[in-house]
Amino acid sequence: MFQSFETLASPEHGAGRLAQLRAALKKADVQGLIVPRADVHQGEYVAERDQRLQWLTGFTGSAGLCVVLPDVAGVFVDGRYRTQVKSQVDLAHFTPVDWPETQPGDWIKAHLTTGRIGYDPWLHTPAEVQKIEDALAATGVKILPAPNFIDQIWADQPAAPQGKAFVHPLEFAGESHADKRARMAAELAAAGQGACVITLPDSLCWLLNIRGADVPRNPVMLGLAILHADGRLDLFADAAKFDDALLAHLGPDVTLHAPDALLDGLSRVQGKIRLCKKTAPLAVGRHLTQNKIPFDWGDDPCQMAKACKNAAEIEGMRSAHLRDAVAMVEFLAWLDGASDLTEIAVAQKLEGFRRATNALHDLSFDSIVGSGPNGAIMHYRVTEDTNRPIGENELLLVDSGGQYVDGTTDITRTVARGDPGQEARECYTRVLQGTIAISRLRFAKGRAGRDLDGFARWPLWQAGMDFDHGTGHGVGAFLSVHEGPQRLSYTSDVPFRAGMILSNEPGYYREGEFGIRLENLIVVVDAPPMGDHRPQLAFETLTWVPFDRRLVVVDMLTAGERDWLNSYHAEVRARLEVRVSAGAVEWLRAATAGV
Repeated sequence: MFQSFETLASPEHGAGRLAQLRAALKKADVQGLIVPRADVHQGEYVAERDQRLQWLTGFTGSAGLCVVLPDVAGVFVDGRYRTQVKSQVDLAHFTPVDWPETQPGDWIKAHLTTGRIGYDPWLHTPAEVQKIEDALAATGVKILPAPNFIDQIWADQPAAPQGKAFVHPLEFAGESHADKRARMAAELAAAGQGACVITLPDSLCWLLNIRGADVPRNPVMLGLAILHADGRLDLFADAAKFDDALLAHLGPDVTLHAPDALLDGLSRVQGKIRLCKKTAPLAVGRHLTQNKIPFDWGDDPCQMAKACKNAAEIEGMRSAHLRDAVAMVEFLAWLDGASDLTEIAVAQKLEGFRRATNALHDLSFDSIVGSGPNGAIMHYRVTEDTNRPIGENELLLVDSGGQYVDGTTDITRTVARGDPGQEARECYTRVLQGTIAISRLRFAKGRAGRDLDGFARWPLWQAGMDFDHGTGHGVGAFLSVHEGPQRLSYTSDVPFRAGMILSNEPGYYREGEFGIRLENLIVVVDAPPMGDHRPQLAFETLTWVPFDRRLVVVDMLTAGERDWLNSYHAEVRARLEVRVSAGAVEWLRAATAGV
C-alpha cells in the first residue's frame, strides 16, 4: 500500500515543545518566532524533515503557519482546515486564527507592543516578510532573521531525503530539456538578465525532464538551480540521487554541485540575476544585496511554460484519466454492493483498483474518504484513530488520484449510502450545478480565475450557501497535483491560457453532518469561433466517471444542465463500456442512464 493510516498529528506533544521553544527564544532574547509550513524550495509539498509546523503544533494541513509569542501561539489556517485544526492542536496552548482574513502582521500588533520576532530567511519569501514588516512599521515590534530555533530543539528530526531521481521520457514530456532550457534562457537574455534562480522542485523537474522521490505522493526531486542566459544550468542537489543514466540524460550543459553551494555559485554569475519574489527564499535576496550582486525581481520563467501543457502532455493526461476512470468505475461498482465497511477499508480497496491497472506509480495524494460528518473536513485524512464505520443513509465523500508516468489524476465523487434525505440531495444538486456551470463556460481570453469562480458558487449562493476553498487548482503532468500559477479562485489574477489544466471542484460542507464535493479535471482550450469572432477560451473535460444520479434532484436542473449531464454520462458510457470488467458493465449502464 502507498497510503498508510497512522496518526500523524500529535497535539499531546504541543505544550512541551512550545515550552522548549519559548525557553530557546528567551535565551536568545527573542520574543517570538514565525514557524511556516515551508522549506527552502518554497513549494507546497515538503519532506518529513521540513514538517516543522506539524512537529510543533500537531497540525498536518498543507498550508499554514504558527506565530509564537510569549503568552500566545496563533496557528493560521485557511478555510480548508478550520474544522481539522481544532482536532489536531492543543487548544489550551495554540489558538486557531482564520487566515487570510487575519494577517500575521495585524495579529502580532494586537498581541505584542514591543519586542523582536525571529524568522528563518530560508523558509520565507521576500513578499511574505515584506507584508509583515509593513504591518509592523509603526509599532515597537520588529521581525528579524534568526537561527532556525525549531531545528535546534527537534532532537529526532529526520534526515534530508535522498530519493533516486529518474528520466521523464520525451514521449510524455513532449520537448527536450535542451530545448526547454534554450527557450527559458532566451527569455532571460531578452530581459537583459544573465541568469535566474530556480527553487521550486516542480519547475526544476519540468525543466530538466526528470522526476524524483523526495516528497511523498509527488514525483519531484528537491534541488536548486541557476539557469544561465546561454542555456547552461548549475544544479545544486545531492549527488547520491543521480545514476549514470540520469547524468547522461542531463548532458554536459548541466553541472551538478553540492546542495549548499548555491550562494557561492551566484557570485560567479555574469550579468543580472532574476529572482522571483513569490517563490525564492529571502536568504538568497539578502545574499545578493549584501554582496552587491545585481539582480532583478521577476517571475520564475518555468512556471507559466510548465502550466501551458504541450500536445504530448495533454494526450498523456487524457490517457491517464481514461485508465484512472476504469479503476474508479470498478471501485464504485464494488462500493455499491459492499456492506459493513470502514473508511480505511474503502481507501484500501480504491488503491487496489488503481494498482490493478499495472501502471500506478503512486497516489497523487492520500485518498480522502470521509463518511457522514468526516466528509465535512475538507482535507480529511483517515487514520486508525479516526476510522469510522460507513453508516447507512449518509453521504460518503471520496477524493483521490493517481500518479502515472503519462499524467496525474484528481477526482472527487460524493455518493449515497442508502437514503441521506431530501436536503442532502438538494445540496448535492446545487454543487453539481456549479460543476456543470464551469464545464459549459466560454469566456474571453485574458480572464482569470477571479472572473470565473463565482459561476461555480451561484447555485449555492441562491440558497445562502458557499464553500471556503477555491473552485479549482492547477494540476501538473506527472508532477504536483497542486500546481501554480493558475487557479480557479476568486483570489487569482493569472489569466488562463490554452493548455492549462485545472480542477473543477465546488463543494458544500456542514460541520458535524456531511460534506459534498464533486471534482473533474479540465483543460483550457481555444473555443470555436462564433458571434463577432472575438478570441474565446473554453474547458475540455478530462475526467470520465459518473456522478451519483440518486442524489440529483432533476426538477432543480435547467434544460441545459440536464442536457449536459446526460451528454456527459453518455460519453462516459461510450468511453468505458468496452474497458471495464463484465461485472462493472451493468453498474456503469445503470449509473449513466438519462435523467
